[in-house]
Amino acid sequence: MLLLISDANILIDMEAGELMVTLFRLPMKFGIPDVLYVEEIAPDSPDLEVLGLAVMEVTPAFVDYALQLPGKYGEAPSRNDYLALALAKQEACDLLTGDQALKAAAHGEGVKVMGTVWLLGEMVKHQLLSIEQALVALDRMKARKRRLPWTEAERLLRELWASLPDRIDGSSAH
Repeated sequence: MLLLISDANILIDMEAGELMVTLFRLPMKFGIPDVLYVEEIAPDSPDLEVLGLAVMEVTPAFVDYALQLPGKYGEAPSRNDYLALALAKQEACDLLTGDQALKAAAHGEGVKVMGTVWLLGEMVKHQLLSIEQALVALDRMKARKRRLPWTEAERLLRELWASLPDRIDGSSAH
C-alpha cells in the first residue's frame, strides 16, 4: 500500500473540508512525524490514529538531516515541516504538503510532493466523492480561510469530471 507522509497543512485542509474520514478510506497509508502529531495535530484532532493515521518516529540520523535543512533552504518551513520532509526521505516515499517553502525544499531534496487538490482528485477517482461533493469541500476550505489555488483546483476537478468514463454521481460540474 502506498505510504504518503503528511505535514499538518494537509490534515488541516481535510478537517476544514470535512473530509477526514474520507481521506482514510483511500487505498493509501498516511504517516506523520510523531513530534509534529503531538505538537500540532493531537490537541485539536486526537482521534486520527483511530482513523488510520500512522504516527511515525523519525530516526536520529534523519532528525540530524532535518536539522541541516534550514541552513540549505531557510527558516520558512518550520522545524516540524522539515521533520515531515525528513520522514518522507527516511521512508523513501512522497510528501503531502501545501506549504510552498516546504514544497521547494522537497523538490530540492528529490522528494515528490502532492497536495490537497491531488487528494481530492484521488477521492473522486476512487469513487469516495462525487465532483459535486469535492467542489463543496473546496468551498468549505475557502470559507474556513485555507490557502489553496482555488481557480486551479476547480479547473482540475472539472477536467477530471469530464474525463471520467462513468460519471457515478450523475451531476454536472458547476
